[in-house]
Amino acid sequence: MPPRGVRILGEADLVAAEDTRHTGLLMHHFGIRNRLESYHDYNKEKTGPRLIQRLLDGESIAVVSDAGTPGISDPAFNLVRSAAENNIPVVPIPGPTAAIAALSVSGLPTDRFVFEGFLPAKKGRRTRLEELAKETRTLILYESPHRLIRTLGDLLETLGDRRISVSRELTKKFEETVRGRLSEVLPVFSGRKILGEFVLVIHGHLDREKPNDKTD
Repeated sequence: MPPRGVRILGEADLVAAEDTRHTGLLMHHFGIRNRLESYHDYNKEKTGPRLIQRLLDGESIAVVSDAGTPGISDPAFNLVRSAAENNIPVVPIPGPTAAIAALSVSGLPTDRFVFEGFLPAKKGRRTRLEELAKETRTLILYESPHRLIRTLGDLLETLGDRRISVSRELTKKFEETVRGRLSEVLPVFSGRKILGEFVLVIHGHLDREKPNDKTD
């Protein structure tokens, strides 16, 4: 937690949190007492316009996600977009971003990469995987614990036995990174209880294989 973030949480007129329980613990840790309001996927359509109106009335709001940077694959994106449409200034508070943190320790090419967020759970999933199979840049995906095994299996079937780095709980107590081929990494997670949030970093498609680097 950067010092600037601690200061903003105390100075804002309101803290909009994805989970007020988690953010409440964070604020208690730093001795911050401020107003908290829930803002998440299930109430964003109702709560978002009200928060925007408060901003237009001159208040300041700090937006906090459960993990990682707000606005990256979470409902804060909708609030930021609405703020931009209403010419309301949005100021980022730099901190850990799981996608970049995972890429930096993956051991895979970092000069060109594409962030795909979460794959479709059902409709369009196969089509999206087939499109990604042709992508030459390093791929970065987010995945939840209950879909990890399915996704690793789908990647192996669609993309082939590529090199992959799987990171979980980055910057937290139980941080872990597992690297290898998809066929090697899948059994590692198949034989254990799966907990935490995951980032998958996958080698891109190679048009022509290089010696000792048979990725496709």
